[in-house]
Amino acid sequence: MLRVLVLRALAPDRKGIEMAKDTLRVSGVTYTTANEGYFEKRRLKRSAGVWGLWGLAVAAVISGDFSGWNFGIDAAGFGGMLIAFALLVLMYYGMIFSIGEMASAMPHTGGAYSFSRAAMGPWGGFVTGLAETIEYVATTAVIVFFSASYADGITRELLGFSMAPWMWWLILYVIFIALNAAGANISFKFAIVVSIISIAILVVFSVMALMSGAFSWDKLFDIAPDAGQSAFLPHGVLPILFALPFAMWFFLGIEELPLAAEESHDPVRDIPRAGLWARGTLIATGLLVLFLNTGIVGAEATGTAGEPLLDGFRVIVGDDLAAVLALFALIGLFASLQGIMFAYGRNMYSLSRAGYYPKFLSLTGKRHTPWVALVAGAAIGFVALIVVDVLSSLDATGAGAVAGAIVLNIAVWGAVLAYLMQMIAFVILRRKYPNARRPYLSPWGVPGAVIAAVLSAAIFVGFLLNEAFQPAIIAIAAVYVVMLIGFAAWGRNRLVLSPEEEYAVSGGLHGNPQADGYGGAVEEELLAVDGTDEPIR
Repeated sequence: MLRVLVLRALAPDRKGIEMAKDTLRVSGVTYTTANEGYFEKRRLKRSAGVWGLWGLAVAAVISGDFSGWNFGIDAAGFGGMLIAFALLVLMYYGMIFSIGEMASAMPHTGGAYSFSRAAMGPWGGFVTGLAETIEYVATTAVIVFFSASYADGITRELLGFSMAPWMWWLILYVIFIALNAAGANISFKFAIVVSIISIAILVVFSVMALMSGAFSWDKLFDIAPDAGQSAFLPHGVLPILFALPFAMWFFLGIEELPLAAEESHDPVRDIPRAGLWARGTLIATGLLVLFLNTGIVGAEATGTAGEPLLDGFRVIVGDDLAAVLALFALIGLFASLQGIMFAYGRNMYSLSRAGYYPKFLSLTGKRHTPWVALVAGAAIGFVALIVVDVLSSLDATGAGAVAGAIVLNIAVWGAVLAYLMQMIAFVILRRKYPNARRPYLSPWGVPGAVIAAVLSAAIFVGFLLNEAFQPAIIAIAAVYVVMLIGFAAWGRNRLVLSPEEEYAVSGGLHGNPQADGYGGAVEEELLAVDGTDEPIR
């Protein structure tokens, strides 16, 4: 049973100055009352219905249909990639059902961090929240990198000018920070529009592929098998494990939906519904691309292609329209850039509002968007890209390619860790808070969460076994060492009872901003001096 000790610390008033501060010490951390106006400076605006949430989820993921997924074919062949896709459909169903249940019980912005905080205490919440920060900031940087390459190719072919990569990166970050900071209503509408356009592009490609006569089933299995292996699994069974991280690009980002809870009109109802519809949309588009793109270009060529969808278009219509087709692909990348930037902004906002990160990062301004967190995440991503560019220019031994792979793999590694922690949290919360209000229940229950956890752990093991992924693990481990030391020495004694923390400390009784508000009476109740060390109910 959780036991907390509430203390009131009164500063000496010898000089006529009296400073009162309520504090709550629990689970090795200390909470203090927020300053007057603290939450008013950190408000979000409810702007999204179910379609806005659907658009956000699809937009965050859809660029994965345009590039990135195909390297899994190089690792495991088409058959291995198909099996990896099927396993991930199973994993994401179990995970999104579980996340939907937890989000309906905890309808606040914290998402993954708040689930783990309620289940595993402040340290578990911090580890999970940091994993999502790393995932979303790194994913945004990867999308900016590819978007810049596409944009420069378009301007070079159509307008005859080119810019240095860092200039494109800066322009893209500035444009999408401005878009995300302009207001949640604009962000959700933009997400819907670009999601629909991106889906339309994929549908057009699918129709053209089927009608062109260029598709062939034989091309799906044109990778020469290793000795003793089959055309279906040309490299054997184990490489399926190595294909899983690349197959994640068909779905990576859909789990961000709970981060929009405080900007949704009805998060309890709409987040689970939007997750279900978005998942179905992405399964359909992923299967179309996996089969038709590979069947047009061929498995061997697709597995190493930097622009697999564009290569498919080129096979159908030739090279003359390459720049126009690149513009189509750029729309898909912009969709995900918008969606993932939204995610890291809200993730950093929620952790900052609770005091895990510096509190100024959660300021929202007049438009009620976390513009400071958006700028901070962009600065981190921009610096990472500059480092990649510098390494690329050092020599011709592939240092740049390795550095680029590190950024991409860091994103996937962070996602896998966050997935695993959330599924563990789901199982714990079912036992820890059996009577907590759960307006939505996962139809797969605990078994679904266990399935998702096992598959997440399998991907994690795949990272450990694959030498190409080890630099990413080293880099992310270094980040964790620094951040955990900082939290232990500084952050853990400066926490604030944000809605995520209120839910955890109150045993699931508080934490719904729509019903309870922010701070105020709820915070006073939790910090009230009762002269005992009995658990706060």
